[in-house]
Amino acid sequence: MTLTETAFGRLTLMKQAALVLGGTGVLAIASQVSVPFLPVPMTLQTLAVLSVGFAFGSRLGAITVAAWLMQAVLGAPVLANFNNGAAFFGPTAGFLVGFVGMAWIAGLAAERGVVAKMGMGLLASALLYVPGLAWPLGVGELFGLKVWGHDLAFGALLDAFALPFLLGDAVKAVLAALLVTGGLSLLSKRA
Repeated sequence: MTLTETAFGRLTLMKQAALVLGGTGVLAIASQVSVPFLPVPMTLQTLAVLSVGFAFGSRLGAITVAAWLMQAVLGAPVLANFNNGAAFFGPTAGFLVGFVGMAWIAGLAAERGVVAKMGMGLLASALLYVPGLAWPLGVGELFGLKVWGHDLAFGALLDAFALPFLLGDAVKAVLAALLVTGGLSLLSKRA
């Protein structure tokens, strides 16, 4: 049983809609908690995406992240630094799209223990770099785009978009697993 099912019982369509709306709010707030970092800020987005996946399950987690991204596309300032859909035209667009898969993968461990959640969180975090790096490397190159005036060599992309964030992403994956598992344990003891 997922954290949301434990907290709210059978998830009717109305409950699911409320969870999606609440989840997008959590994602939007977590996106604004950022540490200035170059080339992109370090935010709590990945922690929130993983937590939504662990708490909601794969399907509802992915739907929630997709709804949050759709809010951005429609102009809502819900992404990091109050950005909106314009971010889909920047060098980090692959990470944004990859968040849907990240939530889905995390959600596969929603009904498992903390160790499984940690493992799936680490896997989802690692796999996020596939679309994250593919966008500026492949699609950006196809259209002749440069990343802040730099070439799109794989090594340069790793240095800019991956290596500085690996440790933080690992910590956030473990923290999300601990938070959701702890919440589930507390709710289970109350029942």
